[in-house]
This record gives sequence, C-alpha cells and structure tokens, in this order.
Amino acid sequence: MPVAIITGASKGLGRALGAALAGRGWDLVLDARTAGVLAETAEELAAYGTRVEALPGDVTDAGHRAELVAAARKLGGVDLLVNNASALGAEPLVRLEELGLEGLRRALEVNVVAALGLVQEALPLLRAAGEGAVVGVSSDAAAEAYETWGGYGASKAALDHLSAVLGVEEPGLRVWAVDPGDMGTDLYTAAVPEDDDPRPAPAEVVPAFLRLLDERPASGRYAASDLLEGR
Repeated sequence: MPVAIITGASKGLGRALGAALAGRGWDLVLDARTAGVLAETAEELAAYGTRVEALPGDVTDAGHRAELVAAARKLGGVDLLVNNASALGAEPLVRLEELGLEGLRRALEVNVVAALGLVQEALPLLRAAGEGAVVGVSSDAAAEAYETWGGYGASKAALDHLSAVLGVEEPGLRVWAVDPGDMGTDLYTAAVPEDDDPRPAPAEVVPAFLRLLDERPASGRYAASDLLEGR
C-alpha cells in the first residue's frame, strides 16, 4: 500500500486529508505537537483498516524528522510527503511594525526550513517510490498583500519558491504547492480571532488534493478552488 507522511495532522486539513487517504487504503505517518490529540486522530484513522504511525513532536527538530521518515520506511517507503504543519509568527496576527522577530523566525523555521529538512530526509525514499509526490500547503497570503499577514505570507512565499525549484531539480517527482483557500481551522481562528464569518470545513477542500494525486499534473502551484471546479 502507498505511504504518506503528513505533518500537522492531528486536526484541520492534515486530519481531513489523512482520513481521505486512509479511506483509500493508504498507510500513514502522522505528526503533530500535541500528543493526546494526535493519538485520538490516529485511532480514528486506523479504524479504516490502514496502518497508522503517530509520532508527536516538533518538525523543527531534525531528530523528529528522521523518526518520521524511519517510520515510513518501516511501512514500505514514502509515496507522498505533505508539509502541512504551519506557524503564524504571531497570534493574533499583527502589522509588520509590531511583528516580533522571534515570531518571524519561528514561522520561517516551521514553514520553510523544517519543510525542506523533511524533504531532504525523505528524498531517497520519494525517488525510490517511482511516482513520489511532495505537497507544500501554501496560502493566498503567499501571493497577495494582506495587512497583518506579512510574516506568515513571506514564509509561505518562500515555501512556494522552494517547491518550484524542487520540481525543476527533481523531474521524477511531482512537487505541488497548494493554496487551499479559506478554511475554518484553529490556525485561522488564532490568526484573526475577531473574524466570525463561517468558512468551509477542511474536508471540503480535500478533493482538490485527491485530484492532484489522481491526475498527477505537472509540478507547480495550484489553487484548490481551481482544482475543485467541475468536481
């Protein structure tokens, strides 16, 4: 069975994508920082009959990243790596003049440095998979200038560019940066707590990611809204 590593998988988009893949028979290696919530998610997804390895930890820790890849290797390899774990840099978001530099460093470490570190760790197994794929979960803030989203957006823009270069350097892989659009997640609530407008549940955008896996278009940046058209 194919194997996926998903970071930030205890809730939100990571959990929803994990459930969809488990329903398709994928084996999973899941990461999140909160052990209890991650264990609950793993138990729920294992009910699909798939093998699930849940490893709590911080993706900025090189040892933890090595553990994730080692767990995938024991399951058979890495067919898909989803860099979904994200940090905002400030909660709630603030203007650049107020953005603490430590917060910006944290966003860059989680959203960019750790993502590349995990790719580097998993690359031999992704190449060996034959049709390995890497997904970097992006944001429209990576391409548009929104007040208070500067630090987070900059980190996601950097992730987009790393993904683009990786796609050129690794033509045997598929490397997709995906903007999922607005979602009702804890991350968004932490970013803009005063915004109570309803937003789509993460499960509603998962079909966009599944379309990428089914159709395997060229490496590049994709918006979930475009992928969902006609679905």
